[in-house]
Amino acid sequence: MKVSKLFKEFVESEKSSGIILIFCTLFSLYVTNSEWGNAYQHLWKTDVLGHSLEHWINDGLMTIFFLLVGLELEREIYIGELSKIKEASFPIIGALGGMIVPVIIYTIFNYGTETISGSAIPMSTDIAFALGILSLLGNKVPLSLKIFLTALAVIDDLGAIVIIGTFYSNGLDWTNLLLSLGTFALLGGLNFAKVRSIPLYLLGGIAMWYFMGQSGVHPTITGVLLAFAIPFDKGDHISISTKIQHFLHKPVSFGILPVFALANTAIILNTDTTSKLLETYSLGIFTGLSLGKPIGIFLFCLIASRLGISKLPKDLSWASIVGVGFLGGIGFTMSIFITNLSFNQASIVDVSKFSILLASLVSAIIGFSILSKSLKQK
Repeated sequence: MKVSKLFKEFVESEKSSGIILIFCTLFSLYVTNSEWGNAYQHLWKTDVLGHSLEHWINDGLMTIFFLLVGLELEREIYIGELSKIKEASFPIIGALGGMIVPVIIYTIFNYGTETISGSAIPMSTDIAFALGILSLLGNKVPLSLKIFLTALAVIDDLGAIVIIGTFYSNGLDWTNLLLSLGTFALLGGLNFAKVRSIPLYLLGGIAMWYFMGQSGVHPTITGVLLAFAIPFDKGDHISISTKIQHFLHKPVSFGILPVFALANTAIILNTDTTSKLLETYSLGIFTGLSLGKPIGIFLFCLIASRLGISKLPKDLSWASIVGVGFLGGIGFTMSIFITNLSFNQASIVDVSKFSILLASLVSAIIGFSILSKSLKQK
């Protein structure tokens, strides 16, 4: 099986980043609940140019993360696992199941309540964490399983991006929205005209980000839009899309995501937090990730296989799909990101984040256990 150098680099950086994210999360939880807790929490609230440091991380730096996600999605569509319908259908259908079932479960728990706004929280897989756990299995993991998990996570990231852009907007300012989309159209025109200037696209991206932020739509969406405006030349190994993606891998994996983890897991663990783990929103998040994800991924893949829409790769078993389904329940980055957009009450945000961490831990343990037994040592 031929796999591009860029894909291998992506997997390697993501799995390493996942391990770093685990340490960052544990460190953040420890410091928050130590004698330095107040100072640590206040650090992220520090005012920088009129906004908190946490705001700049979540609305600014995460736009770069979304740009990398968009570039990876663009690559997958043009020359990767999503370029051939027959091969792409298996992870696409699995991803759809992994988004739909968790949302349904959360909605069942929270229908008619104020916390229904968090329905999208359990729908995404954290690719860095998931690949980090998968990498612990070493050479037992077939390449097709890594590709399946990567494609699955990229697709449901796209689903989450669509949900964010559609449902998490605050009172649209149409003038700024049209200015942002107009800039996107201009960049698309430059792409069509075969303009290949990286600074020009990046400056256009900054303008898009500013106008999008002023429009009421979350500005991180700009990252994905910019990715698809940037030229991707098939067969051209030095296309600017490839150059930018290559350049961003390590800064995002070893800089932006760890900082995001540190800023967003400053959760105080006390009886008030743990006593609310049985609240409807907490139960919806936990069951949506730890049960909804594996059930949705496995069930939709099985149905698609039985109907002949797609087929299970030859070197994989259904048990390994179940295992990957549980790894899909590791919903760290996107789930926390959507939590910040869903709720305004600090206590609900903290309990939701803690539920995400617990569900991700349970999913990681179960997924690792199933895969360690189902995969044969090479």
